[in-house]
Amino acid sequence: MLEDFLLKLFRWSPFGIIELVLILLVLLVLIFVFWLIFRRRSSFSPSRPHSGQGPETAMDILKKRYARGEITRTEFEEMKRDIL
Repeated sequence: MLEDFLLKLFRWSPFGIIELVLILLVLLVLIFVFWLIFRRRSSFSPSRPHSGQGPETAMDILKKRYARGEITRTEFEEMKRDIL
């Protein structure tokens, strides 16, 4: 199928290679545009979808640090008392 397309392309014009290069260039540009779009979408934090609830609170950050094991239970309780 691809071979038939290429043969028709080369028979269609004496400069068939130019058309092939242009098609590849257009495809590369489209791939680049899609990459830019999806890269921008993936830059949002997947753990906290954009819901319009505002910024993270101190308690949210504290809970995440405790869940990751960055602080001990005692430290968590002390910091929690300080926040509240």
